[in-house]
Amino acid sequence: MEINVQKCCEILREIDDIVILTHRNPDGDTLGSAFALHYILKQLGKRSRVVCHDVFPKQFSYLLLEYEPEDFEPKAIVAVDVADEKLLGSNLDEYCGKVDLCIDHHGSNKHYAKNWLVRDSAAACCEIIEDICYGFEEAELTKIIADCIYTGVSTDTGCFRYSNTTGHSHAVAGRMFKAGCDFVMINRLNFEVKSFSRIAIEREVLNGMELYFKNRCAIICMTKEMIERTGVLESELEGVPAMTREIEGVEIGITLRARDNGYKISIRTGEEIDASEICGKLGGGGHRCAAGCFVEGDLETAKKTVLKIVAETLGEDFE
Repeated sequence: MEINVQKCCEILREIDDIVILTHRNPDGDTLGSAFALHYILKQLGKRSRVVCHDVFPKQFSYLLLEYEPEDFEPKAIVAVDVADEKLLGSNLDEYCGKVDLCIDHHGSNKHYAKNWLVRDSAAACCEIIEDICYGFEEAELTKIIADCIYTGVSTDTGCFRYSNTTGHSHAVAGRMFKAGCDFVMINRLNFEVKSFSRIAIEREVLNGMELYFKNRCAIICMTKEMIERTGVLESELEGVPAMTREIEGVEIGITLRARDNGYKISIRTGEEIDASEICGKLGGGGHRCAAGCFVEGDLETAKKTVLKIVAETLGEDFE
């Protein structure tokens, strides 16, 4: 059932012993949303813990400074920033079909939960979490919650550079400033600091970049061999797909990342082209300017599959 913020708060009041799920390969928005919700629920006297398919990336360790996971038998399941159950990852298969509440900002949300609060006009799921925080009179916007919410909004907007950024996004950030969030530290960790392995993978993908359709489309690839050779961690690959849109004249940027039995496809576009529509034709989804999908097969098969659809989108020929 589709619900609003008020109903969402009512549901959260009624439940306890809550498992909060994030998507696999967690980014700042899914983790910011999850831990902000955890700290809000803690103020309400409720027990909750955050569960993820993968290890929490070290760059987001500041979100866990006040985190004390408790051991309990879950009575309710909440997913945040998860548009489709398949994005949870195989380690969380036990929760599929059991999600009581989904809070999300993807228009491609599959409505898999018993109740869902989906606002696709929000630049980040954390913008919705802020409203939920204000929905409880006894909840205080503490520094740690502000850090969580700011992390989600800043990372999902590319530090307020992406086209999904709105005036509301800036207003949310302003309120987090007033609540004491450490925006200098957060921005440095997420937008300035890179490991040597991240620099190494950037060098490799840029050296192997391919341009198509009169340079309107750029493709970069990350094979298993490249990932192993550089030693880069999954958590360090956030933001790599955006590199394809930094090239003058490129309208569609495609990143292929090796997975078991195929490749994860990340597509970045400008406002004129709908990335989620392209990925939707391959069983994926996302936002207008940032979307993803999965294609089975080897690298050349995956590349040809996505290029065929991109050619149709651009009105170009592709053999």
